Amino acid sequence: MTERPATARQPIVEPIHGVDVADPYRWLEGTGETVAAWTKAQDAHARGWLQAQPGRAALRSALRPMLEAESRSAPIERGDRWFFSRRRPGEDKSRHYVSEVGGAGERVLVDPAEFSADGSATVRAVYPSPDGSFVSFLVSENASDEATLHLRDVATGQAIDEPIGGARYAVPSWLPDESAFFYTKISEDPSIPAPQKPKTATIMRHVVGSSARFDERIYGPAGDASTFVNAEVSHDGRWLTLTRMRDFSSTDVSIASLKSDALAFHPLTETSTERTYVETVGDRVLAHTNLDAPRFRVLERSATDLEAPWRALIPEGPGTLEAVHITADSLVLQILDKAYSRLEVRDLDGRRARTLPLPGVGSVHAVVSSQGRDDVFILFSSFAQPPQWLHAVPRTGKVRPFWTQRTPIDTDRIVTEQVWVESRDGTPVSMFVVHRDDAPRDGERPTLLTGYGGFGVSLTPTFSPTAALWVAHGGVYAVPNLRGGGEYGEAWHEAGRREHKQNVFDDFIASGEWLIAQGWTRPKRLSIRGGSNGGLLVGAVMTQRPELFGAVVCEVPLLDMVRYELHGAGPTWAGEYGSVADPAMFEVLFAYSPYHRVVQGAPYPPLLMNSADSDDRVDPNHARKFVGAMQWATPDTHPVLLRVESNAGHGGADSVKARLEHAVDTLTFLRATVGQPRPERGR
Repeated sequence: MTERPATARQPIVEPIHGVDVADPYRWLEGTGETVAAWTKAQDAHARGWLQAQPGRAALRSALRPMLEAESRSAPIERGDRWFFSRRRPGEDKSRHYVSEVGGAGERVLVDPAEFSADGSATVRAVYPSPDGSFVSFLVSENASDEATLHLRDVATGQAIDEPIGGARYAVPSWLPDESAFFYTKISEDPSIPAPQKPKTATIMRHVVGSSARFDERIYGPAGDASTFVNAEVSHDGRWLTLTRMRDFSSTDVSIASLKSDALAFHPLTETSTERTYVETVGDRVLAHTNLDAPRFRVLERSATDLEAPWRALIPEGPGTLEAVHITADSLVLQILDKAYSRLEVRDLDGRRARTLPLPGVGSVHAVVSSQGRDDVFILFSSFAQPPQWLHAVPRTGKVRPFWTQRTPIDTDRIVTEQVWVESRDGTPVSMFVVHRDDAPRDGERPTLLTGYGGFGVSLTPTFSPTAALWVAHGGVYAVPNLRGGGEYGEAWHEAGRREHKQNVFDDFIASGEWLIAQGWTRPKRLSIRGGSNGGLLVGAVMTQRPELFGAVVCEVPLLDMVRYELHGAGPTWAGEYGSVADPAMFEVLFAYSPYHRVVQGAPYPPLLMNSADSDDRVDPNHARKFVGAMQWATPDTHPVLLRVESNAGHGGADSVKARLEHAVDTLTFLRATVGQPRPERGR
């Protein structure tokens, strides 16, 4: 085991809005040889500490068959072909296939191995053309966000045109005749700093068989790094809708006729505070919106008469309407009730028909639908049920299994309870508590509490191999639905963003206190884990309430909230967190910024920081600076570890081998710090 590397502390103080802000580890924002050597030494120290812990071989043996289990997507039907991805047991990455409808004649269409000899390339998404003649797909290096857009002939498997760069936000949308597609492009100009590139987002039109140099600009540039733009062709090819999302909380939507000689966009929404997503059905525009409906509803208006008013098609209900999926004859409503999923079917006129049965209390992760078909594929899982695809015909209500992932773990004894926790200001917060049916409330259960609380993202019952193994071995796993998420509509999101961000941390702290008060665990056995915005969450609560937790796993996080806008994709999140340029928001951000709250002598719990070397969304300097500060604040014998994943982006590595080692290291750290979960015997 190597010694903790030394980290220089520099007397850097910057006055911001009249406040002196210390930044002793600013040098770790760099990318030169000194920072690279420090990072390498920290990674070696972390891996040495983890390798020295017992029980790793048994953990790997238990996790390997779970992570190597087959995975696949649902088939997307285009013309007489199916398009889908699959990773078979023993394969390290998913490959993308084409077959006849029904699955006959299956062959590999796109293989990530084609694009790198060392396995560093990722095929991020595949978009078949309407009749299945072509596919467009994104390729990124080291699972980063930046990508190139490729085009391939399906019959021959040959590339068409040269790859298109700047495809970080590209979602190709095809014309029905397959002659062209629309996509979002950002500048490749190296002189533009990475945090400012999102403001160059432009909607382009690419004609198949031509050079990208001649692509036509349809709209843009966006001009604002916190605005995302996307264009989508309607199923019948008559309309092009343009969506501008601002600050993750509002959208502007416009529509243009593709039958006109020149594209002319006309606004469909005129609000600046609501989120609206539209899809056309013939001459009708259906809008999934939170306009005057925090839990969302569906409105309808004419696509040909834009002076006609909106009318209510489906009113707001007690649940949160997550999405509306349109088939040839039905509307499938994806609804969250108390943070778990249900599916309701309506006819195209909005009249209620039926509920589609699901296998239990869990999550619908995806519904694959098309206006040209009367059936859908549904991806479902829960804390105790591995992913499964269901095939359903909404009009009849018939649902049948299509594919289920096999897992070697016995999940029959895993139970899920939903409880309500009172937060600091009295707000009730729901939480899922997952445990074995024989787990005693003896105050000694090693417990893993995880959360997110931001950007309107909902945390719902989802299968996780590491969580299932933790629970099967006698641990407790808890997931609260924090404010800032979308589980209870837009009002729930608003209650945890910008100046209300402290509510998220209070909700999480209250959830930990509840687990202790109810006899599940005690502080030394209570661990917390979060990534990205969830990494900010665990960083904030460990600096606010260090005595409450026994271990922290923090992954690809934001932690310096004073300088977050200067790096990675930071400016795109200013609407969620607020900008330091605003004196009032600076006061809020500085008050909870985890990096700036670290002090010597506080009883901080052990920390495992999981970072990624190719994270171009949240800059790894957040992790480096916080680890430097935390190591300064704690004794040399106190575990403060920086583990750096190679060839990995913000979402981690996309290979099974890398994910397995990541899971082994994470569970090794938790077992070494909060204790080894052990199932009870004799019951």
